[in-house]
Amino acid sequence: MVAEQDLETVLDELRRLRTRVPQLTGALTAGVDGLVVAHDIPGVDPEGLAALTAAALGVAVRVADATGNGGFRELLVRGEHGYVATYAAGRTAVLTLLTQDRVNVGRLHLEGRRAAGRIGELLDAAEAAAQAVRPIPRTTPVRTRTTRTARTTATEAHTATDS
Repeated sequence: MVAEQDLETVLDELRRLRTRVPQLTGALTAGVDGLVVAHDIPGVDPEGLAALTAAALGVAVRVADATGNGGFRELLVRGEHGYVATYAAGRTAVLTLLTQDRVNVGRLHLEGRRAAGRIGELLDAAEAAAQAVRPIPRTTPVRTRTTRTARTTATEAHTATDS
């Protein structure tokens, strides 16, 4: 779980991104599992877009892997009325941007990559802090001490041959 302060910082980054790229019509940060982290998308269902982003991400990761091009970095979809760009944001999140058709794609990539890097650093640090607070589950069984009985000496021990 991401702290409220961290979520507000991510939302501020999305708003600043929309001012730097005027043709941006929406911005969404989601986990790779398809759950919304933060969004600034008027007129679009953020949960639906996050789920679709996760599905597209799954395909993009497999394509990159199958072609030997390494890990996923970004995905760009061009529609009749604009673009949908998705960028890796740290280890467990993505940044998805919606734009008008007349956007400067080079500027979109420049600003999108920068914002994804900042958001990824923030979310990765928040995740690491949360991991540090959680107790680490034991993987080895807990050993308990058993009470030992006193050993008998040779003179006290009786065998089957003793009468």
